[in-house]
Amino acid sequence: MHFAKWFHTSALLVGLSLLLGGCASVSQMSTPAALDKLLSDPALHGATVSLMVRDARTGSTLYQHNPRTRLVPASNLKLLTTAAAMDVLGPQYRFSTQLLSNGIRQGDRLTGNLYLRGLGDPSIQFADYQALAAQLASQGVRQVQGDLVFDDTWFDAERLGVDWSHDDETTYYGAQISALTVSPNTDFDAGSVLVTAKAPLRAGSPVSVDIFPSTDYLQLSNRAVSGPGNSYGINRRHGTNLLQLSGAVAPGRQSQQLVSVWEPTQLVANLFEQALAQQGIMVLGRRVMGGASPAAVTVLAEHQSAPLQELIVPLLKLSNNNMSEALLKAMGRQTANRGTAAAGVVAVGGFLKRQGMDTAALNQVDGSGLSRRNLVSSQALTDLLLAASKQPWFNAWYNALPIAGNTDRMTGGSLGHRLRATPAQNNLHAKTGSMGGVSSLSGYITDAQGRKLVFSMLTNNYVVAGAQVKALEDRVAVSLSRSED
Repeated sequence: MHFAKWFHTSALLVGLSLLLGGCASVSQMSTPAALDKLLSDPALHGATVSLMVRDARTGSTLYQHNPRTRLVPASNLKLLTTAAAMDVLGPQYRFSTQLLSNGIRQGDRLTGNLYLRGLGDPSIQFADYQALAAQLASQGVRQVQGDLVFDDTWFDAERLGVDWSHDDETTYYGAQISALTVSPNTDFDAGSVLVTAKAPLRAGSPVSVDIFPSTDYLQLSNRAVSGPGNSYGINRRHGTNLLQLSGAVAPGRQSQQLVSVWEPTQLVANLFEQALAQQGIMVLGRRVMGGASPAAVTVLAEHQSAPLQELIVPLLKLSNNNMSEALLKAMGRQTANRGTAAAGVVAVGGFLKRQGMDTAALNQVDGSGLSRRNLVSSQALTDLLLAASKQPWFNAWYNALPIAGNTDRMTGGSLGHRLRATPAQNNLHAKTGSMGGVSSLSGYITDAQGRKLVFSMLTNNYVVAGAQVKALEDRVAVSLSRSED
C-alpha cells in the first residue's frame, strides 16, 4: 500500500483529525488516511502499534498513532545505547586488553605474577591474544615464576542480562558478557565459538567436527551423521560446555553454527595458555581466575580495539548484542566506576536528560534489547533520532545504521535485502528489531521533495509470521519516501 498524494489544506487536515479521534493525530501531513489504512491491516489485528513520523529539521509531528505507548523495542534499544556511548565514551574510545606484571625480570625469567587484564573488548580475537604472547616473548621472557591471573573485574560477574530468555542461552546473540572475552570472527560475536560439522559422502557415517578457536575447553557428544533431511542441531547443556550434536547433515555438505560458551573468561584462559606455550613461555605457578590486578604493576604488552566510531558499524549493521552489553557496562565503569548494566543504564539516562528527554517515560534494563522488560515508545525513539542529528558524531552514527536495499553486508546490514527497487533503497537509514511477537523499525528517510523525516514504528503482540509485519514496515517506509507536499 502506497501513500496517496499528500494533501495541503488545513480544513482537510482538521476534518481528518476529527474523524480519526483519539486513535491517531496529524500535523502538517496529508496522508493520515493512507497510514491508517496500513495500520488497519489484518496482520495487526489484536496487536499494538506505536508509530510516529516527524520532520527531521523542525521536529514537528507529521503523524502519530499511540505515540506514547511503551512497547518492547527489541534491538531498536541499541539506538539509545550506541548514541549514549558516542556521547559518554566518545567516538575515539578504545577498549584495551593488557598483559601486566608485579614482578621483576631476571634474564629470561619473570619473577612475580603475570596478569591478563580485560577491559571489556568484545572485538578481541584469538590472534590478538597470540600477539600479546608474542610481545612478551620478544622481550626475552621464557619463564614466569608466579601465577597467571585472569582479571575480568572491570565488569561485574553478571554474565546475562535481566530477564533474558533461557531459550537464548546457547545462542551467539545470547552469549555471556565478560570483561575478558574472545570473538571467533570479524562480526565480533564475543563469547561464542564456531562449530563446523562436515558430513562424509557415505550416509550414516558420523560427521567430523571442528571448533574455532581450537580449544579443549569444550567437550563433544557427537550423534550427528551424514544423511538426508535438515535435522542437524547443537545443544549446550546448561552450566557446562558439553556440546550435544544430533540429527543429519546432507552428504558432502557442512554446517557452521555459532554456540555460546559457559564462562568466556575460562575460554580466554585456555586460549592464552595455548598462546604462551606456542611462544615457548612456561608458567610455573597456578591459573587464577577473576583476580584483580594490583595497582603497582608494569604494562608488558597491550592490545587496543578499533575506535568506537568504527566498532558501531558491525554493532548496528549486524545488531550485535554482546557488543551492546559491553558498551553499556563500559559506560557504567566510565561514569560511576562500576562495570554493571545498572550503572550503564544510569549513564544512558544522563545522556537522554541532557537532550531534554523524559527518562521517566521509558524503561531500559540492558544494552541490546534482548530483555522484554525494556519499554520504549515511538515518541521517545523519534526524540532520540532528532537529538542525535544535532551531535558532532552524528555522521558516523548515521552511516553505521543499516541502509535499505544495499546488499553489501557492512553497508546494508539487516536491511540489505529489504526495500530493493523502491525509493527507500539507499535512502532509508534505520535500525531493525525482532523478537517473538515483536518487530521494530526506526530511522531516517528522505521524501520525494528532499525533506528528511525521522520515524519509528514499534509493533508488539502480533501472532502472524514476523515477515508479514516486516512487510508492513517496508510499506510504511516506501510511502514516506514517495510522499510529496
